[in-house]
Amino acid sequence: MPKVFVSGCFDVLHSGHIAFLEEAARYGEVYVSLGSDKTVLELKKRPTLYNEQERKYMLEAIRFVKKVYIGPASGKLDFAPLLDVVKPDIFFVNADGSDEEKRAFIEARGIRYVTSSRVPHADLPERSTTSIRASLGR
Repeated sequence: MPKVFVSGCFDVLHSGHIAFLEEAARYGEVYVSLGSDKTVLELKKRPTLYNEQERKYMLEAIRFVKKVYIGPASGKLDFAPLLDVVKPDIFFVNADGSDEEKRAFIEARGIRYVTSSRVPHADLPERSTTSIRASLGR
């Protein structure tokens, strides 16, 4: 079965995350690189609501996820060292997490780069951490 690699912060776990992981699982076994607390603070300029161990625990409980790693590096390519560990066939990313630098980095390693269609599950509303935080005034 193909290995599918995703990365993200998954700080405010919501139905959009689950739909994303479910979509990724259609391509194969899903391996997650979770942004460390330090990386989230560095990239988002705010601390996480849930620490990395709690976020890892929640992700590991999702049936679409095979294994979760905490990103060992920093910055937006904090997952890079894990590519040699997991050896994925596919790198799966949301459109808002995609950029040309990341695409080039992934494709240079012979890994297929797939962007999510970001379709909510069934009749559920579209969710994002940004919109949830905005609705809470954070």
